[in-house]
Amino acid sequence: MKLRSALLLTALVMTSLLSCKSNKSSETKVDKKWWKEAIVYQIYPRSFKDSDGDGIGDLKGIISKLDYIKSLGVNVVWLNPIYSSPNDDNGYDVSDYRNIMKDFGTMQDFDALLKGMHDRGIKLVMDVVVNHSSDEHEWFKSARASRTSPYRDYYHWWNAERGHPNYRYSLFDINHDAWKYDSVTNAYYLHYFSGKQPDLNWENPKLRKEVYDIMKFWAQKGVDGFRLDAFQFAAKDTTFPKWPEGWEKDFIKYYAMGPHLHDYLKEMNKEVFSKYDVMSVAEGAGNSFQDAHDLVDADRKELGMAYAFEAVDIAKPEGYSLVHFKEVFTKWDSAFADKGWLSIFLANHDQARLVSRYGDDSPLYREVSSKMLSTFLMTMRGTPYYYNGDELGMSNFGFDSIGQINDMPTRNEYQHLKETGGDLNAFMDRVKFGCRDNGRTPFQWDSTLFAGFSSNTPWLAANRNYTTVNAAQQEKDPNSVLNYFRKIVQLRKDNPVLVYGKYALLDKDNKGVYSFTRELNGKKLLIMLNFGKINDVAHTGLDLKDATLLISNYGDASHSGDLRPFEAVVYELKE
Repeated sequence: MKLRSALLLTALVMTSLLSCKSNKSSETKVDKKWWKEAIVYQIYPRSFKDSDGDGIGDLKGIISKLDYIKSLGVNVVWLNPIYSSPNDDNGYDVSDYRNIMKDFGTMQDFDALLKGMHDRGIKLVMDVVVNHSSDEHEWFKSARASRTSPYRDYYHWWNAERGHPNYRYSLFDINHDAWKYDSVTNAYYLHYFSGKQPDLNWENPKLRKEVYDIMKFWAQKGVDGFRLDAFQFAAKDTTFPKWPEGWEKDFIKYYAMGPHLHDYLKEMNKEVFSKYDVMSVAEGAGNSFQDAHDLVDADRKELGMAYAFEAVDIAKPEGYSLVHFKEVFTKWDSAFADKGWLSIFLANHDQARLVSRYGDDSPLYREVSSKMLSTFLMTMRGTPYYYNGDELGMSNFGFDSIGQINDMPTRNEYQHLKETGGDLNAFMDRVKFGCRDNGRTPFQWDSTLFAGFSSNTPWLAANRNYTTVNAAQQEKDPNSVLNYFRKIVQLRKDNPVLVYGKYALLDKDNKGVYSFTRELNGKKLLIMLNFGKINDVAHTGLDLKDATLLISNYGDASHSGDLRPFEAVVYELKE
């Protein structure tokens, strides 16, 4: 009997071990990276917090709010440009890549900011603006002084004796002309953006080395990542051939992913990214899924993640189709299900406010729709990017005159339409809804004068609703947009399934509700989001009777799939 019992026990143990081994081997293996698990909080420094009363946000202002940032649960900050700049385009025209803009403070302030972030477990990603520089950069000053300058080939020049170069569209120029004549050397220089933002010539290996050295300078300081501004435009066909008539209607197709761009990124990876444990992302993802994969697939040794714009282009003043919205996010997820990594975002410094574009910023629905949108961003696969102030449900300013606008390209386009007889009223309707100054109004800290942002008149007026929409008030309310944001961030951090889990769309033709599941190693979550202001039903086909409610933006939820206006619910499903 003892022998039989011993054999039986051995058999049971072996069966158990084999079962464990089988379960372990069936688990989905994930390629873990810190930047995949990151929750990125974007700070627009000019508008975040002013420490010295000049009306402009600065580094010391950010330092004073580091505990607030940590309290959000985010673990990465993307900081918009803080380099020396004449400020033609709010810092995206850099005159010295190794110094700090005086408006923002000093290098000592930056060092203190970086240390303060690291002490709190927060990483810092810098914006790298190297498609172009400022025309006040020393490189360009030398380049425009003489055709024989050693810096002449740092930029794109077309000598006037060759005639006028073939037309190129400028996104920011009043006349939409990307070639600007410079009389000093009788030549035109290229600027895809403002005339004060001449494009850098990436064909020049000396220029590329300069850029890599700049990036190493910041990496050696301890910066944790780089976001490459407008970099999909950096490579050009320097013969500047004539393009087919009407090309500017689809100019991204002609501007993005030019010759040798991948060579430049591979070189950048070898010289910079591979030497430091840094996050890397470039603005834009090319013209196709193949372009995006070529940029970010690990075996390519280029970038860490794609930052595609298709979703942020959906929102229009007249509204948008949720079915189309779902299609866009689902096809991008599907394309990156097995390889590569995506950024997930609906707002940034170049967009109007999240709740005004994708939710409903009326007093009745602003809070609940803000919470719903936060739920969406924190439950999708990919690294979520969240823009400062959206955690309060900050909304559009409601501009009604061009005099209220600071944004240079908006003012230039207004002038262009004025000079060419365009429809200014229609343009201002678009500005009211989509102008990026909507997202750049001062952060609303409290209900005191100037929203607690500054002790003096800010560089851009604060939104008029700051007395009722502000951080101080929301800190005291456990059901506020701010405190809900903290909860949904924590839910993501507590559940790897929301980072790495498989995404599956449900009820794809539902015009009002977005439902999907996330699944990883036996854990399955159901997310249901009502994007409308009427009661709606999520037809998921799943049994919710025994499901566990993890979070709801109403505080409670039915287990029937019936959703109230802008309701968001996350359930864990029973196996």
